[in-house]
Amino acid sequence: MKKYLIFLIVIFTALSCEEDVSFNNPSFQGMKDNVFWRAVDSKAFLGSDGSLIIEGYTGNEVLTLRTTSTTAQRYPLGTSDSKTAVYVLTVGADEISFTTGIGIGSGEIVITEYDDVNNTISGAFKFNAENADGNPLAGDVLNFQQGVFFKVPISAQVP
Repeated sequence: MKKYLIFLIVIFTALSCEEDVSFNNPSFQGMKDNVFWRAVDSKAFLGSDGSLIIEGYTGNEVLTLRTTSTTAQRYPLGTSDSKTAVYVLTVGADEISFTTGIGIGSGEIVITEYDDVNNTISGAFKFNAENADGNPLAGDVLNFQQGVFFKVPISAQVP
């Protein structure tokens, strides 16, 4: 009798196994001031000059990354106004902006893959952006680390 009981337990165990695979595709996420941050929606746009704009959205936040092209390479931040990271937080009627630019902030955006067949972009980012307005509701610097954007769809061309 014990053999039958063990046999039934083994069969039920084997039959109850299932694969529960989920994909996070597309994805736009990172560590914002050492707290996990993930965009609810993300999209990218190509500029008429070949530049790339990648945006990630949550309920009250927008993170915008800008590069000069879609070429797979590193784009340093804090050295120009054409390669930037901008984070905007809306709190009620107030907007708190953090940005990089010429001599403002630091970091990099790394494009790892531009898929022109499926119109997606993938890569990584990290940056320190400065409080653009000096808004006292936030700190002086916003830090993003371990940022990743994966297969973000390129929607349309920006005029």
